[in-house]
Amino acid sequence: MTDLVERLVPDELWVLFRRVVPPTEVIRPQGGGRRRAGDREALAAVIFVATSGCTWRQLPPVFGPSWQTVYRRFAQWSRARVWARLHRVILDELGARGELDWSRCAIGSVSLRAAKGSLTGPNPTGRGKPGSKIHLITDRNGLPVSLGISGANMHDSLGLETLVWGIPPIRSRRGPRRRRPGKLHADKGYDYDHLRRWLRQRGIRHRIARRGIESSQRPGRHRWVVERTVSWLAGCRRLHRRYERKAEHFLAFVGIAAALICHRRLTK
Repeated sequence: MTDLVERLVPDELWVLFRRVVPPTEVIRPQGGGRRRAGDREALAAVIFVATSGCTWRQLPPVFGPSWQTVYRRFAQWSRARVWARLHRVILDELGARGELDWSRCAIGSVSLRAAKGSLTGPNPTGRGKPGSKIHLITDRNGLPVSLGISGANMHDSLGLETLVWGIPPIRSRRGPRRRRPGKLHADKGYDYDHLRRWLRQRGIRHRIARRGIESSQRPGRHRWVVERTVSWLAGCRRLHRRYERKAEHFLAFVGIAAALICHRRLTK
C-alpha cells in the first residue's frame, strides 16, 4: 500500500469506515475473473478527489483502481448513505470522549455556484446565476452536527427546523444520547417569531440577531464558529463549486468534508 493511501486514510479512519461500509457482494461465486479493487484504495481516491478538486478522469493511477471503478464505488456508497453514517459514527466517538459542546450551537449557510442539476436555483447574491446552498449546525467548537443542501434561492429560515430535526442522537460521556442544543445562535436570516416559538416549544434557548437593530458587520460573539466551519468546508476543494448533477453526490461530498473535519478533532 502506498504512503499516499495511508496518509489519506489512516488506520483510525479505516477502522471507522469498515463499520459503515456495506458488505462486498460476490459477483462470481465460482471464482475467477479480475481481483476486486480494495475499498481502502478506493476510499483514498475518493478523498483525494474531494480535497484536491480534480475531476474523476484526472485521478492519478497511483491508487490502483481506475477512475471508472472509483466513481462507481463512490456512487454505490452514496446511494447507501455511507458518508452520513461515517459522519455519525465519528460524532459518536467524539461525544463519548466529551469532545462535543452542546451548550451553544450555531446555524448558518453558504452559497456556491452550480452547474446543471437538481436542487439548484438562481442565487440572489450571485446575479441570479444557478447555485446551491449548504446549511449546517455546529457545536460550540465548530464541529458540524447536522447538514443539508438546497437551491441557492431557498431562504435560510426554511432550513432551520429540518436541520434541528436532522441532528442525530449522539453518544455522551455520561447519560443518554443527546440531539438537542442547549442554545442556538443564528443571524438575521432566521429573525422570525415563529422560529423562536418553535425552538422554545422544544426547550431550546435561542439568540437570533434582529433586523434593523443589530449590526451586520460581525457574525457575533458566539456565532463566528459557524463561519469558521464554512472556511473549513472550503478546504474540500470539490465544494468550491458544485459540479455534480445529482444532488446525492453533492451531499456526499459535503458529508465527506464534515467527516474529515470531525476526524481531525478525533485524532488530536
